Amino acid sequence: MEISLNILLVLALLFLMGSLFGWVLEVFYRRFISAANPERKWINPGFLTGPYLPLYGFSLCALYILAHMEITFIQNIIVSKIVLFLTMAMVVTCIEYIAGIIFIRKMKIKLWDYENEWGNIQGVICPKYSFFWAVLSAVYYFIIHPKILDSIYWLANHLAFSFFMGFFYGIFVIDFWYSMNIMTRIKKFADDNDIIVRYEILKSTIKSKSDEMKEKSSFVFSFVSGKVSLADNLKYYLEKEESRFGKIKKNYDIAKESIKDGYESMKDNIKDGYENMKDNIKENIKNGKEIVRRNGKEDDSDTDSNTKEDSCSTNEGTDGNR
Repeated sequence: MEISLNILLVLALLFLMGSLFGWVLEVFYRRFISAANPERKWINPGFLTGPYLPLYGFSLCALYILAHMEITFIQNIIVSKIVLFLTMAMVVTCIEYIAGIIFIRKMKIKLWDYENEWGNIQGVICPKYSFFWAVLSAVYYFIIHPKILDSIYWLANHLAFSFFMGFFYGIFVIDFWYSMNIMTRIKKFADDNDIIVRYEILKSTIKSKSDEMKEKSSFVFSFVSGKVSLADNLKYYLEKEESRFGKIKKNYDIAKESIKDGYESMKDNIKDGYENMKDNIKENIKNGKEIVRRNGKEDDSDTDSNTKEDSCSTNEGTDGNR
């Protein structure tokens, strides 16, 4: 029982550490790299208000468990480690996929969007980020895992740390309840307008709206800026998305018409070519028949001539005999 309790405390600590570290990583990624933030502003990532991302917490717990795996069926140590890291990347990718799909289907919210990435599946996972998960798995295995285990076990055995963990998870539960209330309101808006809300674009749009109104946006409470309510921000987001999709639809319609015109033109050319070919074949067959007919007449004429000559020769011979 004591061992099970210690394992739970270790996993709880890893979840906390992964959530905090992932939040910091995503903050800097969105600030300096993400294409969804072209203005390069500081954006609070994730759907929670506080500084934590549960996806990274669950992923770190999974890496901790997988790091204890021994791949005995592969003798080569390098190959076995590569297989281990690929397994870690696949498991974390599965966690990412499950989390993304749950929010899309249940909440009508797309927390991240990989639609422009090569080989993506439903815009939720893609090979590029799975590769990054493999790299992070290797970093964890070689650098973090062997150095933090003793510290984690030490902390898990101290009551003061347990109090700190309880305090963290108490705030986490309150934050989760508050954030899910906002998610529910966004879901209702998405259902009413039959759309999937792209979470990153929504946050970026709210910040842009705040800049237009010359109001200071909140880094922590990202969905309400100044005197603008969440409902108004969602309407503004919808207008921006409709404008964007309107341009995309217009370009799509133009491309579709061009393809249609090209197809009709190609079909007409093929039809004309077929008719010309058919006429040429008929003409060639007609000419061939005419040539055959003429050759037949010439052959008949030659046969008659030869018959007459043979008859004359026969008559001459007969007269001579007489």
